[in-house]
This record gives sequence, structure tokens and C-alpha cells, in this order.
Amino acid sequence: MAKTPSTIVRRTKIPQSASRPVVTPIFPSVVYASECPDMLDDQYEGRASGYTYAREGHPNADILATKINMLEGAEGGIVTGSGMSALSAIFLAALKTGDHVLAGDQLYGRSLRLLKQDLPRLGIDATLADPTDAAAFAKAIRPETRMVLLEVVSNPTLRIAEMEAIAALCAARNILLVVDNTFTTPRAFRPFDFGADIIMHSVTKLLAGHSDVTLGYVAAKDPGIRQAMRDVITTWGLTPSPYECWLAERGMHSFELRYDRAEENAAKLAAFLADHKGVEQVLYPGRADHPDHNRATAILGERYGNMVSFTAKGGRQGANILTRTAPEIAFAPTLGDIGTTLSHPASSSHRGLSADERGALGIGEGFFRVSVGIEPVELLIAELDHALNEVFAAL
Repeated sequence: MAKTPSTIVRRTKIPQSASRPVVTPIFPSVVYASECPDMLDDQYEGRASGYTYAREGHPNADILATKINMLEGAEGGIVTGSGMSALSAIFLAALKTGDHVLAGDQLYGRSLRLLKQDLPRLGIDATLADPTDAAAFAKAIRPETRMVLLEVVSNPTLRIAEMEAIAALCAARNILLVVDNTFTTPRAFRPFDFGADIIMHSVTKLLAGHSDVTLGYVAAKDPGIRQAMRDVITTWGLTPSPYECWLAERGMHSFELRYDRAEENAAKLAAFLADHKGVEQVLYPGRADHPDHNRATAILGERYGNMVSFTAKGGRQGANILTRTAPEIAFAPTLGDIGTTLSHPASSSHRGLSADERGALGIGEGFFRVSVGIEPVELLIAELDHALNEVFAAL
């Protein structure tokens, strides 16, 4: 007797439901089936919306982008595979051989590497200037300057850029202003409101908030640049994973609560560190002794963030003692986790700079950047107090 051919290999249609899921589904499909060639033409030519191939976009990325768009006051933002892929998409879409990029001299270490080592191979020159001095920026502009790249709050010394003056300078000279808003987030600062042309994020950090995804985000005011970035992301394969987009969306549901609690903890931690005998210096924009405190208040509206930097006594020896005697605080080259993390720029993000170059930025061997989390601040203070007392005892 002949057997009925098995149809188990056929894709099963998704069951229809009068109700809808409360949690966003994950859409892992790489491909999407169309009814006919005419329908596919309609999708590619803009007469119909829909998905075709995941490298060109997928639902989880669009859902996440929509949430970040709402926070930033942006349209058409795009999620990418990492913060660095977002920055790369900006450069590849907006720059060409012979262009010049002017950037802040205190940026994430890999951003600095991309500017100084990789862009020159494409015939694009980059120079650095102090973003806390708009006059220095003006002097560094060249006739071929096409783009300015800034972090509002610098990494890792937490200096505050002269955003309004630099934005005016860029507008007057038709220079694209790109703001990496990872540190500040739209909870504290919305770059488009201050004249930025392009915004980028490492979603990996505070937005997702749990150290379990690697994602980026980019948005542009100009629709032409926006489309150019989308084309670059598709062509260069910078598309994110649906699963990671799903995780990041889940994390963003608690973003504002996490940010507010971490910011509150950071202010208390900075006050504690400033009075500790094992600490040489504390940098927190909310403190009156911060060199840019007034500027921070003016543009951040007293949203000083969750990042605190400090210099422990004892140099590298003190740094090793501190991390070993505070094992419950993750010593890791990251930021934005739900729990506090401690990083040492000299041995991680800024290890590519010479000791003299780091010293010029104020980054010594005892310099730490703290990404403050949401745990009880009393616990955090007690752990750091113990570790810093051990550092002081060893001097």
C-alpha cells in the first residue's frame, strides 16, 4: 500500500488569533516569502511594506528602532550589529576620499582607533581637538572638513563638550555634526534639539542595560543620509540579530527606571569617594568641583548620569589591590549594566595610547571609570570603602 507523502517539511502557517501576544515575538526567519514577483517588485520599489531578507531588515530591529526613535525624537533610526558598526555606517555613508573628520580628543578607545588608523587607509583624514574649547575646534577646521564627531560627556574623564558653540560652528560651515549619545542617553540629552545632524548609540550599554546584547543605533535628520546609511548597513552586513534586538527591547522597558536609580546612586558614590583618604580625585559632572559643572547643568538639566571617574592612590599597584579586594564589583571593560562595573582605561579602552598620551588626558594608572548600577548604594559604598582602605594601607 502506497504511503502518503510526508508534508512535515512544509512550513506551517502561523495560527491566526483574535487576541495578540503581550510580549513581542522573536522573528528569527532569515527570509520572507512573497506571493509573486509583482508583489516583490512592490516591496522593493516602495509601493508595499514588508520584509524580504533579514540583512535588509526584520521586525525585531524595527520594533527596537521605533522605541529609540521615540526617546530621541528621531525618524527612521536603524539598529545595527554594534555601536562600532553604527559609527562605521555613518563614516561609510557620509564620507569620501579626501574628506576630513574633526573629533573630540576624548572618545571611546575603538572610536579613536577607527579615526586615526582605519579611516586614513580609505583616504579620509582625522584630527582631534578639545571639545570643551569651541575656539580650539574652530582652529582645527579645514576647508575639507566634512564631519565633526563628539561625545557630550567624554569617555572616560567625563568632561562636557561646548555643544551649543560647536553646533553653531558646524551649522555655519555646513559640517555634519555627529553625536555619540551612549553615555548621556536621551534621558539626559537629545542631540537633535542641540543642532546635531546624526545620532549614534551603543545600545549594548545603558539602553539595553543587561550586558547580554551587542547592538548599535544610528539616526539622521537628512533623509538622503538616512537612506545612504541603510544601504551601507545592508551591503556591508551590519544588520543585528533578531534575538539580540528582542532582548534589548525587553531591557528598554525598564530603561528610565534603571537610569534614574543609577544616577541617584552615582551622586552618592561620588560624594563618598571625594572624602576617602585612598582617593586622589573624583570626576562627576554633578559636583561643584567638576571643571565643567556649570556647562553640564546648562545642557543636561541636572541629569548628570550614572558615570563616575576617580583616581585611586598608589598607581598600578593600588589599582590591582582595589580590583582584587572588591571582587563583587565586576572589573570589566564595559558600562551600562544593571549592576555596577569598574573599568581601568589604561589597561582596556585606552591601552592603545602611550602613557604620555593618556597622561595628557588625565588618565593615570590609578584612574578608574565606574558605571554605577542599581544595587543598594550602601552595599556599593561598603565594598569600595573596604578596597580603598586596603589601597591606602599599602602605600
